[in-house]
Amino acid sequence: MSEAFGDSNSMTKSPDACAYCGISGPDSLVKCNTCKRWFCNGKTSGAGSHIITHTVLSKHQSLSLHPDSELGDTMLECYNCGNRNIFVLGFVSAKTDSVVVILCRLPCAQSKNVEWNTANWQSLIEDRALLPWVAKPPSEEEKLEAKPITSLQITKLETKWKQDKDATLEELEEAETEEELEPILMRYSDAFQYQRSFAPLVQYEANYDKQLKQSQSLERLTVTWSLGTNDLHLATFALQSYDTLGTKLAVGDQMILRYSGSELAEPWEQSGFIVRIPSATRETFTLELIDSKNKSVPTHLHTGFTAELVWKGTSYARMQDALKRLAVNKKSVSEHIYYALMGIDAPSVEFKVKKKKSYSIPNFAKLNASQENAIHNVLSKPLSLIQGPPGTGKTVTSATIVYQLTKLHKGQILVCAPSNIAVDHLASKLEQLGLRVLRLIAKSREDVESSVQHLSLTEQMRKHASKDLKRLLALKEKNGELSASQHKQMASLLYKEEALLMDKCQVICCTCVGAGDRRLAKRKFRTVLIDESTQASEPECLIPIVKGANQVILVGDHQQLGPVILSRKAGDAGLRQSLFERLIYLGHMPIRLEVQYRMHPCLSEFSSNVFYDGSLQNGVTAESRSRPDSTFPWPIREMPMMFWAVFGREELSASGTSYLNRTEAMNCEKIITRLLKEGVDPGKIGVITPYAGQATFVVQYMEMNGSIADKSRYSEVEVASVDSFQGREKDYIILSCVRANDSQLIGFLSDPRRLNVALTRARFGMAILGNPKTLSKNLMWNRLLMHFREKGCLVEGSLENLKLCNIPLNRGGQATNGEFGLAPSTATGRSQSYDTNSLFSYGTGSNLSQQNMHFQDTANSLWPKLGGRNEQQSVASSTAASSRRSSFISVENDEIRNLARQFRGQIRF
Repeated sequence: MSEAFGDSNSMTKSPDACAYCGISGPDSLVKCNTCKRWFCNGKTSGAGSHIITHTVLSKHQSLSLHPDSELGDTMLECYNCGNRNIFVLGFVSAKTDSVVVILCRLPCAQSKNVEWNTANWQSLIEDRALLPWVAKPPSEEEKLEAKPITSLQITKLETKWKQDKDATLEELEEAETEEELEPILMRYSDAFQYQRSFAPLVQYEANYDKQLKQSQSLERLTVTWSLGTNDLHLATFALQSYDTLGTKLAVGDQMILRYSGSELAEPWEQSGFIVRIPSATRETFTLELIDSKNKSVPTHLHTGFTAELVWKGTSYARMQDALKRLAVNKKSVSEHIYYALMGIDAPSVEFKVKKKKSYSIPNFAKLNASQENAIHNVLSKPLSLIQGPPGTGKTVTSATIVYQLTKLHKGQILVCAPSNIAVDHLASKLEQLGLRVLRLIAKSREDVESSVQHLSLTEQMRKHASKDLKRLLALKEKNGELSASQHKQMASLLYKEEALLMDKCQVICCTCVGAGDRRLAKRKFRTVLIDESTQASEPECLIPIVKGANQVILVGDHQQLGPVILSRKAGDAGLRQSLFERLIYLGHMPIRLEVQYRMHPCLSEFSSNVFYDGSLQNGVTAESRSRPDSTFPWPIREMPMMFWAVFGREELSASGTSYLNRTEAMNCEKIITRLLKEGVDPGKIGVITPYAGQATFVVQYMEMNGSIADKSRYSEVEVASVDSFQGREKDYIILSCVRANDSQLIGFLSDPRRLNVALTRARFGMAILGNPKTLSKNLMWNRLLMHFREKGCLVEGSLENLKLCNIPLNRGGQATNGEFGLAPSTATGRSQSYDTNSLFSYGTGSNLSQQNMHFQDTANSLWPKLGGRNEQQSVASSTAASSRRSSFISVENDEIRNLARQFRGQIRF
């Protein structure tokens, strides 16, 4: 232990020392105003500086400089509005040469002021560290004396501080032993070995998810009250740290809202379910309070509330139950499905099915040859994989398969998908075919609006319930409670009515986790179809399969996004790999749908060649995907696509855990405005960006700076993540790549599947905005850039004067997992990880340019002094702002001014 951390007595202990490494030089130290700890501006390899890493992990965002530093005891805040979030603060030069002013990115840096030049606003954070004139990097001598610490140790320490503010790393390392996770296998001798392989991964993921949710402290909430249509109270509030949460909140998640202030005689709390979550145009959550109709709710209060996330392990418990069921119950699946899951070679089995001339259904979409072939093969086999590339009619094919199966067999069919949206979409298609469909929804989501709400078991119960049951339901609705005997009677009637309704249907639709619902506990399903199966983990897919499946159809595309696994460790051990992918590795070849009906032919070419072996055919013509009256300046008129080279800089977003690129956001607005002026419906335009920070900034920028008079039209343009757009389409897509740095770090843009999804959402046209210098170091992105260059569509300049971009593209680049597509997993089950949360995952360091190194080395004793404001230096007239001396930096030395000009070549003092 002593060797790992160095001799702690070798350094002079000081209360003003970096809480991570012990460095105590005042010029390098910055204080977190929330927890009162000091951190230096030095870096741990592969991560940001210690002060920035702390602000990211702790969500503390207010900082002050050391009293003995060159800039003195300075609170970093916006001069104009007082915002103290370090991630939105930057500086501009005033018209007076000797002054720079600290302003927040939005709205102050966007507002026009004759006294300062906001066009040259620059963030106080560069390469995940404070600018060196704000806080110096530690000297080489200080680094030698510092206590070694790794990024993993920092993360553990920050987690422990949330429970014990006095915890030390030494104590933490002594108390913890790293849990080893064995990678999954590709083949198993029996279901017990299968269970022993997956169960620890599911448990680890569950523990990780629980820890993330329980560690969140949601304080100082401002609540707006309203009443829902069911007379239950709705609490609406914003979470400043929403996009920093390690685990994402979803509709149906439970929270506890509390108030413990002096305005009430005693503390108040009430549980509720989330019914609305933030989007690019809405920053608030809405919580529906449970049984609040007849309870006292402090609606006269609006501030001082706190919220706690309630963790429920239902999904993980159902996965574990499915693993156990497969191991101990021989009737959980048929013999041939069992052998397939284990990877055991067995004689092939085929069902006797008479081939039809056509499987197309009257008054429904006519099937193409690849769809007809897929359907026939599926009907005759116990296990089938259907690969549906973008726009190839995967849902139509799945619905037709279910329809044909209902004609072949009398038993009910279980149709599942990992997400409620995918289940609703398929249920709607099945209803259109005239099938009797029942949608099973989790109790916590029953009041959430849905396009197929009328198919839900709850709605069917309300419609067909007996008189006695309706009377009891009305009584409970009116009084909120029932007597013990009434409750027992209602439960009995509910059970009988539910069973009758489920007996009458042909198809039951639910999520994969929903298949473990108690209402399906005693039901067996001969046939199980799982749509979007590549987005579910294998234990998740197992939940519906172990309900007696004799025939399993997995539909998906392993070249698009895979399962969302929160724990990188569990994901790397194999939990991130879908059952669909493992079966491909075992030799089960998927049946690929080959005709795409979505994209202009020029838009489908790259994905077809790179991800689908050039097999995709176009079911639409260029003419049917063109607007003849359009004057949009595509570089090649016949090819509505372009890669617009943008050379802005990436910046950390307001949360510190995401990125944004202001130049790309401005150009997004220009493209959207041009399309809107041409008459394109704003609802048919989508902006895809991998970073939540960019999505938020794009929306804010359009609202503030959009050149169309009716700015409400901008709010109809959907701005969202790649994940949000999977399975969906827009007429026009703008992809903002965001990443632009000297180290060529592109984070999870490296995921080829994420790129494939982004490139295949547009029907009529697509524009990609990105920095080719940064992106071209990656082999896959380099090939995409070469593709656009070969087509004459790699351009730069202004939108009205685009010209070919001649930036050099190296043909080497850094290879990605599976090169361009997603290769089958290796025998160890390990796969490439793309972390979307951690700043530690984006490379092996942040190398400063030689110019910045020169700036740091030369300016050790020449840091700008913070000066008070006088009449000659005044750059604002606001009385409220006049006391904020931290907003000014007075530069008196010509040498400093010259050095500062070198800093990125953008800032003028």
